[in-house]
Amino acid sequence: MAVKTSNIYGKINISDFAIAMVASNAAMECYGVVELVSRRLTDSLIELFNKTSYAKGVKVESVDNKINIDIYAILRDGVSINAVKESMASTVRYNVETFSGMRVNNVRVNIVGVKV
Repeated sequence: MAVKTSNIYGKINISDFAIAMVASNAAMECYGVVELVSRRLTDSLIELFNKTSYAKGVKVESVDNKINIDIYAILRDGVSINAVKESMASTVRYNVETFSGMRVNNVRVNIVGVKV
C-alpha cells in the first residue's frame, strides 16, 4: 500500500517502505534505544544473507490515508522504559508527519527486551 495525497501541484504517492525507513531512522536516534529488531520473516532472511534492511523493526500500515506504525525495539539497561517509549513515539510521529505531510494515526512502541 501507499499513502496518497494531491494538491495544486499534482498527486503524491509515498510507499510504506519509505515511511518505514524514516520511522526507523527516527527511532534509532532516540536516547536509550540499542537496536530495532525484526518481527517479520523477510527481515530475518535478509539478515541471513548479510544484507541491510533499512526498515528493520518497523511495520507500517496505511489504510484510507491513515498511517499506523509499529516499532519493535531493544532498550539499554537502566533507562526509564516509559520515558523512552513516549520519546520514541513522539519523535517518530513528528518525523513521519514532516516527511510525508500526512497525519500519523497511531504509533505503537513495543519493547522486546533490555540489553546490558
